[in-house]
Amino acid sequence: MTSIGGAGMVDWNLAVATATRLVRPGPEISREDARAVVAELRRHAKASEEHVRGFTRMIPEGTEPEDTPVLVVDRAGWIKANVAGFRELLRPLLAKMESRRPGGPGGAVVGAVGGKVTGVELGMLLSFLASRILGQYETFAPATRELPGSAEGGGRLLLVAPNIVHVERELDVDPHDFRLWVALHEETHRTQFTGVPWLRDHLRGEIQTFLDETDVDPMTFLERLREAAQSLSGAGRPEGEKGEEGGRSLVDVVQTPAQREVLGRLTAVMSLLEGHADYVMDGVGPEVVGSVAEIREKFQKRRAQGAGRLDQALRKLLGLEAKLRQYKDGEKFVRSVVDEVGMDGFNRVWTSPNTLPTKAEIAKPAEWVARVHRKAES
Repeated sequence: MTSIGGAGMVDWNLAVATATRLVRPGPEISREDARAVVAELRRHAKASEEHVRGFTRMIPEGTEPEDTPVLVVDRAGWIKANVAGFRELLRPLLAKMESRRPGGPGGAVVGAVGGKVTGVELGMLLSFLASRILGQYETFAPATRELPGSAEGGGRLLLVAPNIVHVERELDVDPHDFRLWVALHEETHRTQFTGVPWLRDHLRGEIQTFLDETDVDPMTFLERLREAAQSLSGAGRPEGEKGEEGGRSLVDVVQTPAQREVLGRLTAVMSLLEGHADYVMDGVGPEVVGSVAEIREKFQKRRAQGAGRLDQALRKLLGLEAKLRQYKDGEKFVRSVVDEVGMDGFNRVWTSPNTLPTKAEIAKPAEWVARVHRKAES
């Protein structure tokens, strides 16, 4: 764990320890069955490469994109990987917040205590998320001995085995079909980043611009994190504290006008990536996943409903409700564009940052077609 880092504005080691201790145990499964699940997920991940590349036509025949590892992990493994990723991305923001702490011994003591408190609170949030994520392509993942990344310094595909087993049982669907269906979605994300070399740096640049524009008092930021953590412990907002403020997410409360512009671009990109992955896994599905229609219907219902009032409140606070809209809006965009100009026409979206859809174009695909296709043809 020393590779993840010690105390500061956030005690990352304590965040990992807290999340690992608090995360709910996975579904009951024998050791033999668990090994079989891991082996099957690895096979599906490998098979998905061919299916996704053939359907999307993003990677020209005869070319071999950057190799990125596929890791089948448990909930603790997902926590460690994401803490490492968060630390890497948030480094500039936390350095700026660190510089605002009072100097002298008193400031150091307050900082050490605050870092531990924040580490515990971040760990509580990660413990909540760790039981819900099925898979993830880690775009900016720093490689460690336990969790290797790509040779180029970033990128790995995580499949969270206990969560996949939990959901397939909860939905009562064919487990082999469901595992392949999940692998198709996550492999699409890997293909997006390995097949579009500029995409990772573009996304990193947008995120860093967002963080560079953050001008938030450390205590305000920590209060929002504490508010989210208190939701996990059942402590609600103080009585009488209602209105729009209670409905804002952690992202919303740190926005400046400049950040809103960046966030609009980020929202458009993430809607594209998530919607494209949904479109691809459903497009490939009928040929290789026999029960894809049943899986999609049950999964969509589960995704929309959440697991209860606490789950819905936390999804709102953490901004996960916006992520659910990204799946829906992005899939509609991709479907509309492919219907109008075909898959190769849609793939112009990957030409450069200038051909990515805007937030407005995600809602109105015809405007993207007019800008990118009609202009090119005139």
